[in-house]
Amino acid sequence: MGTGKNLKMRKNWEEQLIQNLRSLGMAYPTARCVLLEVQVPAALVQPGQSVGSVVFDCFEAALGTEVQIWSYTQPRYQKELNLTRQLPALPWLSVTADGDNVHLVLDVSEEQSFGLSLYWNQVQGPVKPWWHRNLTGPQTIPLNQTDIVPCLCIQAWPLEPDSVRTSICPFTEDPRAHRNLWRAARLQLLPPRGWRLDAPCSLHAQATLCWQAPGRGPCQPLVPPLPRENVTVNMALEFPLLKGHPNLCVQVSSWEKMQLQLQECLWADSLGPLKDDMLLVEARGPQDNRSFCALEPSGCTPLLSRASTRAARLGEQLLQDLHSGQCLQLWDDDLGALWACPMDKYIHQRWVLVWLACLLFAAALFLLFLLKKDHVKAAATGRAALLLYSADDAGFERLVGALASALCQVPLRVAVDLWSRRELSAQGPLAWFHAQRRRTVQEGGLVVLIFSPGAVALCHEWLQDAGPAPGAHGPHDAFAASLSCVLPDFLQGRAPGRYVGAYFDGLLHADAVPALFRAVPVFSLPSQLPAFLGSLQGPRGPRPGRLGERAEQVARALQPALDSCLRTPGTAGMGRGMGPEAGDRT
Repeated sequence: MGTGKNLKMRKNWEEQLIQNLRSLGMAYPTARCVLLEVQVPAALVQPGQSVGSVVFDCFEAALGTEVQIWSYTQPRYQKELNLTRQLPALPWLSVTADGDNVHLVLDVSEEQSFGLSLYWNQVQGPVKPWWHRNLTGPQTIPLNQTDIVPCLCIQAWPLEPDSVRTSICPFTEDPRAHRNLWRAARLQLLPPRGWRLDAPCSLHAQATLCWQAPGRGPCQPLVPPLPRENVTVNMALEFPLLKGHPNLCVQVSSWEKMQLQLQECLWADSLGPLKDDMLLVEARGPQDNRSFCALEPSGCTPLLSRASTRAARLGEQLLQDLHSGQCLQLWDDDLGALWACPMDKYIHQRWVLVWLACLLFAAALFLLFLLKKDHVKAAATGRAALLLYSADDAGFERLVGALASALCQVPLRVAVDLWSRRELSAQGPLAWFHAQRRRTVQEGGLVVLIFSPGAVALCHEWLQDAGPAPGAHGPHDAFAASLSCVLPDFLQGRAPGRYVGAYFDGLLHADAVPALFRAVPVFSLPSQLPAFLGSLQGPRGPRPGRLGERAEQVARALQPALDSCLRTPGTAGMGRGMGPEAGDRT
């Protein structure tokens, strides 16, 4: 009986001791003094027999502090244990940036060993570490500029058991990191009707489904069927569609001011190129009331209206096609539906070959006439040229306007935002540039990047060389809006054959043009006008003698405006001040 009672007392004492230890660990977390008193019942003490042991190894202590453990028996100081230990300090982390060079600085003692990890701290999904090292002593680690994204975080800790880790995420508000994130984002379409946006971090963006008509401006959003909402990255999503169509595209746009956008058209590989189909939007009201409109660049035109658009003229025929089952239903719910109606039969395709043969015959006669008559001017519709420039000041705008007017006399079909202010106000700079660039490239023309101090500053801003250029983002500045599309063409090697560059003598040094843009020919005007005009007009341009005459005409038209810019205080000095170092920074 005595032995059983002792065992029960020992068990109760051990359970009480465990509870006391747990309560101590919870009540005194960090940087506190903990007093632990162990009392043993006298009934458990037997001569020459061990009562038990106490292990207490689960208290927290701040790194870099001193931990002192002191134990003794009762009566006091007959047996004493005194142990002092200095815990290692956390590494001190900082990030420094000097132009393109970004460094991670870890300030610790030379003998201290620590772990370092770089990871992407995503809102959706688990943490994704992609770099880990065990290091010793102070370190300065270079970071790749393109790897810097908003969710890039850094974690460091001493190589000690159960050591506390410190983490910082220094690039959350960095504009360069957000631009890098958009460059790294990839929009992909998944069969049969799915899509996915891959990115290392979450994006502040919205997704819309849009209708891209061939050669008719920007993609027009459709609401419904895809509501505007935040995009979830790295997750497959489905389109709420009944059927697929090559003119349906998904568009991901930034919520922020950078006007960044990704777009992919659905299933182009399997469904073929864009079709000249008319998209009909059916709206359903109470008591089964239905109304139809056709989506056009000007908006959704009611089919039975008196508007002067193609959809209004063919409204009754389109309704007949819809009711006879000739249109494809793409989407349907209680509120309405979307229908794609083919327009082939209204184009009279049987006459296309006849008209084409007549046009070819007329063109051949016209070319023969030109070959026999040297003095006859070139055709009025020359090669297309889209001029992009930064509106540095009024004098520089007049100089660009003089160049555009002179090129029209070469002749070239020139597009420049100076002459399209109404369209810019209606569409916005980015949409206007998309439409002009698509038309220019499809017609075999060239996009001309006119470099000035302001344009170079904008390019360096996008290439992470400098801060925002003051005054460069005007309400009609197509150059600033176009960089989000121009830069990918250069970075992915699509620029040669589509772009040329130019700058004006005395306003900019040749080495100031960023190195990325020197992948295409860059001409100095007016000193290199013959070569510039020859590049714009292509291999079928005039003979060298005639080309020289046209270059002299353009130079005479440019010189007054150029002299005015050079006389403007500060303009010429700004151009000469941008020396080789500005170009070499790219």
